[in-house]
Amino acid sequence: MTDTAENWQEALYDHLRAMDVTLFAYVPDAGHKVLIDRSLADPDAVSVPLTTEAEGVPMLAGHHLGGGRGVLLMQLSGVGNCVNQFSLIRIGRFPFVTIVSMRGEFGEQNAWQLTMGQGVRPVMEGMGLACMTAERPDEVLPPPPPP
Repeated sequence: MTDTAENWQEALYDHLRAMDVTLFAYVPDAGHKVLIDRSLADPDAVSVPLTTEAEGVPMLAGHHLGGGRGVLLMQLSGVGNCVNQFSLIRIGRFPFVTIVSMRGEFGEQNAWQLTMGQGVRPVMEGMGLACMTAERPDEVLPPPPPP
């Protein structure tokens, strides 16, 4: 796999679909453009644009109760919008997968992104969610099994 954003995102979409993820809930974000566009074009997937990321948490919980798997695509600022809803996951013990496009880290040019960028992991872990970070395309998916 090459290191272009589109290639790792294409592979990630294929991996999510192979894992039977059928619901893609999102607030429009350029960082998730490939995933959003692929889900919109996929007749076997349901794409739901949200007005706030907090709507996605109970939507994924309900999808799970109906036997489905989903993912919430959001930008780092959406984590702050979801804190109260994260308690639903913890109390209900629902599986929850979100992919957060990050800003506010080393080299960020927009000072308004810094505080939430530094708070994403502590907030999510404080609500009992496990966090994994990918900084390079080859860290997004597990390596293929040996031949």
